[in-house]
Formats: sequence, structure tokens, C-alpha cells
Amino acid sequence: MAQQLSFVLPEIDRVGTKNRVENLLEQYRILLLQVDIEFLPKVTAGYSLVPPSNTNAFHSSTEDAAIKIVDYQRNRTEFIQRMQESVNRLSYQERSIIIRRYMLHEEYYDYEVYNELGMSERKYYRIKARAFLRLAFALREEVYVQDGQAVPAE
Repeated sequence: MAQQLSFVLPEIDRVGTKNRVENLLEQYRILLLQVDIEFLPKVTAGYSLVPPSNTNAFHSSTEDAAIKIVDYQRNRTEFIQRMQESVNRLSYQERSIIIRRYMLHEEYYDYEVYNELGMSERKYYRIKARAFLRLAFALREEVYVQDGQAVPAE
């Protein structure tokens, strides 16, 4: 006799997941505009009584700043690309809501988005909640409930 497979899925903390996805979307919007001042090289000359060594080690602030800038830009580009690819996996309506509400340079309120899309308020929030869950799974950022505590996905 064949046995049936059963999967027990852990309970998802919907509020924690929604908050995490909203934070990632806000981070996405900020990263499109931002380069930190700390990554800029220092212009002030530094003097030292220690003679320079003839090793291949680089320790100048300009080189360190250049490395930080490249790493930061690479990480930023990877994050932005990951967000865009994940949003592109959503359905047309879900994608329309997320892009208009969170991913454009202009900030729109929810009521502006659902009026622009010709949706009722209730339908808009239902699709938006589903989009957050699907986006959390695509990004692997969902939050689960374990023993009454919210635990991020690993």
C-alpha cells in the first residue's frame, strides 16, 4: 500500500514578513539615490616618521576608499538587481502595485495607487498583502512563528 507524503509548513508571521519586505523596498529606493560620504577618499595629507615599506601591502586612505566604493557599488548593484528580479516574478497586478507604490522615485500613497489602477480599496490591499508574501518568498526573507516568537528564515 502506498503512503501519502505530508508536509507540515511552519506558520508565517505575516506582520513581521510585511515589515521586512517594506524595509527592503525602502532600502531599495534609498540605494538608488545614495552614495555614502564615508566612502570618499580623504584629501588631507598624512605624515608619518616611519619610512615607507617596500611590500605589496596597500594602506593609503585613497586606495582603501576606492576598494570600499567598489565593494559598496557591487553590493548595491546586486541588491537592486535581486529586488528587480524578485518583483518581476510577481503577477501583473502585484507587480503594478509594488512598482507604483515602492519602486518609483516619486512617492505615492496607497489611495493614489489604487485609484490609478482602477481597483477598489479592499482588492488593492488584498493583492498588496499577497504580493508582500510572494516577494518575501522570492527574496527568502519570510518570517516564521516558532514557539510564539517571530524567527527570520535562514
